[in-house]
Amino acid sequence: MLEKYFKSLVEQDTAAVVICNLDCIIVYMNPAAVSRYHGDLTGKSLKDCHNADSNKKIDAVINWFKADKAHNIIFTYHNPKENKDVYMVALRDGEELIGFYEKHEYRTREAEKPYNKI
Repeated sequence: MLEKYFKSLVEQDTAAVVICNLDCIIVYMNPAAVSRYHGDLTGKSLKDCHNADSNKKIDAVINWFKADKAHNIIFTYHNPKENKDVYMVALRDGEELIGFYEKHEYRTREAEKPYNKI
């Protein structure tokens, strides 16, 4: 029942959302991610988009997620160019780890006036 609400929530987000399974295969990209990464990469390996050092870090985070069901979010870096913090977030079905996604939290204040489009 909630599936359509969660899907709409992710699809309306202006931040890129790329969801991967535990084999690092991209299983979903929201429209913002498709635009940001210049195409739909669903079905491809996330590791093909990163260098060897980044891939080691991705593997380390997945192992950290697997080590404890309380390990669900970790700060990965700050991007000063876009003024955002980036996190990796575990996705679980109950207690079973099923995948992960990268979460972007922008720090730049909104320039739009409140309710400007109404």
